[in-house]
Amino acid sequence: MSQASVEQVIGRLVTDEGFRRRFTASPLETLQSLVDRGMELNDCERRALVAIDPRRVEHFVEALHPCIQKVEIPAEIQGESS
Repeated sequence: MSQASVEQVIGRLVTDEGFRRRFTASPLETLQSLVDRGMELNDCERRALVAIDPRRVEHFVEALHPCIQKVEIPAEIQGESS
């Protein structure tokens, strides 16, 4: 069992905009990428995480203070500031 890993994924879902976008678009691939980098998630945990409703995550995110969120700046905007 890897409860700490589950908590890390959920934490990233609600605080990391880029991760949340990738997870919403491709949840299985996003989780596999984490596992490939050493995160421990068993099959049951992966199924449970994939089943999370993205709308509910977004609703929760709206309740969080912005200072604890990681905002993703699109590459095209980053290039403008250079």
